[in-house]
Amino acid sequence: MLELLKQSSSTEICRPLADAVKEKAREFFRIHGRKPAFMEVCGSHTMALARSGVKQAIADEVNLISGPGCPVCVTDQKSIDAMIALAEGEGRIICTFGDMMRVPGSKQTLLSAKTAGKDIRVLYSPMDAIKIAEQQPDKEIVFLGVGFETTIPILSLLIDEAASKGLENFSVWMTTKLVEPILRHLLALGEIQLDGFLLPGHVSIVIGEDSYCYLAEEYRVSGVITGFEPAELLSGIYKLLNLAISNEIKIVNDHRAIVTKKGNLLAQEWMRKYFKFSDEAWRGIGIIPESGLDLKKEFAKYDAKKRFKVNPGEPRKTKCRCGEVIRGVISPNECSLFGKACKPLNPIGPCMVSAEGSCSAHYQFMRES
Repeated sequence: MLELLKQSSSTEICRPLADAVKEKAREFFRIHGRKPAFMEVCGSHTMALARSGVKQAIADEVNLISGPGCPVCVTDQKSIDAMIALAEGEGRIICTFGDMMRVPGSKQTLLSAKTAGKDIRVLYSPMDAIKIAEQQPDKEIVFLGVGFETTIPILSLLIDEAASKGLENFSVWMTTKLVEPILRHLLALGEIQLDGFLLPGHVSIVIGEDSYCYLAEEYRVSGVITGFEPAELLSGIYKLLNLAISNEIKIVNDHRAIVTKKGNLLAQEWMRKYFKFSDEAWRGIGIIPESGLDLKKEFAKYDAKKRFKVNPGEPRKTKCRCGEVIRGVISPNECSLFGKACKPLNPIGPCMVSAEGSCSAHYQFMRES
């Protein structure tokens, strides 16, 4: 496997692939009189495309638009403020993924709250939150459940483990998102012209190839599921170009070693067992009906939103344009704050913080010095 990964990033393989993509994109231009435009949905794709130089190499021929696939970035400001307010309560231990720590709230960040003495812990394995709950029965342990379908099955395992151990001091603050509703919403908005989607590798492992049929059948938009190595990304883009040139609308699984047609059925079963659809607020978009998941009524004791009442107030307004970046309406450098007031060491919005954020990727690998 390691040898295959090395080959997937070797110059000998990637350079001819990049040349083939550029030639195919020129063919598209000759037919349509414009550059092809594809959206990479996944935040990991956004970072991989920039870090590997793929995006820069084909920028003159292909317009790659970053989409709403970074879970931290799409979490709306009021939810961020609520999580920080939750951390300020006494007798609580807040457990979270590392990306959340530096996301700016209206008044502070989780990191500044931790510096001020609040017990906020970064976990590499969410299951460690269960261990903490067992070790500290006098404390309320809250895990911040942020993520797409990649993360949600893990949250169901947390609830299952807490229930099996009879833990009374554990809960999850659910702020999860689903891929299908946001793609439908973006297509319905019609703010940008797209010739296809580069579909997420990680999420697709869970939901499967067939879960994207609505794109082709209802919206007449193609999609290619691909991996994260340079050769995989270039292969996915090449296949999208082929489809666009031939006017063929379909979903292609270019990540067959990992992604199946039906996805991870066990993970889907666990999600159905513990969660129900819920309306979710998205940064820069607003509430999209049934675009997230909440705990079912029978598991309400593990729902931190029902367990704790927080009132973060109305979010502070800034000139940050993360919401437009997430929708693909602008590129990061079109925001007046980018690279000036907003930098990785002093982020104004979450897209500059997250390891999957469009602004972070652009700042690190694509900005002009």
